[in-house]
Amino acid sequence: MINAATRAVVVGGSQGLGLAIAHQLVAEGCEAIVISGRDAARGEAAARQLAQAGGHVEFIGADIAAVEDCARLVEEAARRIGPLNGLVNAAAACDRGGLLDTTPAIWARLMDTNARGPFFTMQAFVRQARALGQPASIVNIVSMVIHCGQSYLAPYSASKAALANLTRNTAQALRGDRIRCNAIACGWMDTPGEDATQRKYHAAPDDWLARAEAKQPFGRLVKPADVAPLATYLLSPRSGVMTGAIIDCDQNVAGAYPE
Repeated sequence: MINAATRAVVVGGSQGLGLAIAHQLVAEGCEAIVISGRDAARGEAAARQLAQAGGHVEFIGADIAAVEDCARLVEEAARRIGPLNGLVNAAAACDRGGLLDTTPAIWARLMDTNARGPFFTMQAFVRQARALGQPASIVNIVSMVIHCGQSYLAPYSASKAALANLTRNTAQALRGDRIRCNAIACGWMDTPGEDATQRKYHAAPDDWLARAEAKQPFGRLVKPADVAPLATYLLSPRSGVMTGAIIDCDQNVAGAYPE
């Protein structure tokens, strides 16, 4: 179970995997949580839903692609719920683009949201944790595309690979402060955001999910509920001294080839 004294920020916690992690934190007795997102109506609704499940949950509107929002989010979260000791970076942009058709605007959006934003959010969080002299834990959500990715995911894959490297670099730098940093590399996941992406970029029909799942080894895509307990494990003292780990959470094995 999560430490009852955990006070965590879940960036991107108003939907999809971030919301599932917030639900898991509430279910495990987390003391207080701040969820963030760009959509205020959706975020406030998610916070109310989480509070009904028994959690002390606050919503703070923030867009981590805007670097000034990163420190503001951490500072405001600490004012609302007290000193922070847990951070989950689950927000992401998923624009498509390959080597030949990616524009500077797409590259900047993906890097700003998926790499720069988490970096400066971690920076603000770590400054606070070090000043308090208390142990803390960070979990970054990356993707299996850090190992390569499809041709139409070139900048997305690069942005998530950057965050994977930042995870290890942060873990190495902060071991002496007892601040741990780990990441989960998720496979193809069934979320509302993925549904929107499939329809927007791939003209997916209404039954795209059933078709996709029928082709998977386990007959389904990764579900947020598969990942959320792993995220809370990494946040909690149960994961001990584990730091710098990047855990593949998928049904396909990186580096494997057809036999």
